[in-house]
Amino acid sequence: MSDKKLATIAVRTGIESDSQHHAVVPPIYLTSTYSFPQLGEVPQFDYSRSGNPSRNMLADALTELEGGAGGVVTSCGTAAINLLVSAILGPDDLIIAPHDCYGGTYRLFNTRANKGDFKVEFVDQSDPLAFAAALARQPKIIWVETPSNPLLRVIDVEALCQQAKAAGALVAVDNTFLSPVLQQPIALGADFVVHSTTKYINGHSDVVGGILISADAEQAENIAWWANCIGATGAPFDAYLTLRGLRTLVPRMKMHEENGAQVLAFLQNHPQVAAIYHPSLPDHPGHDIAKRQQKGFGSMISFELAGSFQQLEVFVKALKCFSLAESLGGTESLIAHPSSMTHRAMSDEAQAEAGINTALLRLSVGLEDPTDLVADLAQAFQQAVEVG
Repeated sequence: MSDKKLATIAVRTGIESDSQHHAVVPPIYLTSTYSFPQLGEVPQFDYSRSGNPSRNMLADALTELEGGAGGVVTSCGTAAINLLVSAILGPDDLIIAPHDCYGGTYRLFNTRANKGDFKVEFVDQSDPLAFAAALARQPKIIWVETPSNPLLRVIDVEALCQQAKAAGALVAVDNTFLSPVLQQPIALGADFVVHSTTKYINGHSDVVGGILISADAEQAENIAWWANCIGATGAPFDAYLTLRGLRTLVPRMKMHEENGAQVLAFLQNHPQVAAIYHPSLPDHPGHDIAKRQQKGFGSMISFELAGSFQQLEVFVKALKCFSLAESLGGTESLIAHPSSMTHRAMSDEAQAEAGINTALLRLSVGLEDPTDLVADLAQAFQQAVEVG
């Protein structure tokens, strides 16, 4: 782990690295190919699928922020997940995943398992008996999502890693909801960390990307080989934009949290809110774990709307400062309806088992003035009441 503070790593990575023209901000290397010094002498970079200075710079920054040994920037978050299972799992290997994971993750694991690429079991990882039974099946990888999407369930990463290692399993943690500013899974014992860099790391909703970071140098080399083999790596221009976004990650996360806290306080006192899911709440099942392993609670909030589905439709349509859209972590506030949007790849039965219902809404609280966000929610609730 670097001795530098996170904000310094995020801001200074790559600064003044241009030895040719001494530019303070590093240039973008958009080339697809590189010349060889001479026949038989392979340079550091030969083809941009396998290596690119702009992409490597972003990977180095995020690897240092997460305290890893090496990482690969991919074309999207799902590509990072797919890279992990491609590099590690064979047809007879088992991955244990949470029953309430992101719908795209569920779809990927389920579809590839149905093809016979590997085996998957979806388990309530907060249930000690269910998790122990899953471990007894000798999985190769435990996939963890904490806080979970969309119900923000929290898993004790350190305790899970200890159990997994005793069973000979690797642990990979999706850290997208918190970023390395608020949680560092490798320090808690994880072997891999995955991010959809599309979200908070880029932070501006204009680039799609991902990263897979390894705690082990040998595994880092393995995933880099596989990334080149299957063509999972991201584009140089996307890496440049993501690194530009990363430079403001620390102050953005602080403001996201501050705004989220004000929105949460408003929702807690509103009669049309039937339930709220957020780890900062003392009655949240993972509250104590979150306080121990996280440096903050983030700005993702899920809640159930009291009333009819027609009222929910009116509420969502009436919002002006929350855009109805998938994704999260951008400067703008978003609202999503998980059952019909982010998790529609899951069957009705799988959604029900995960606790996702049609009254559930998920907020990504952005960087607008929180007074405007609260006022917008208030007027939308009022319009919903009037059609009741």
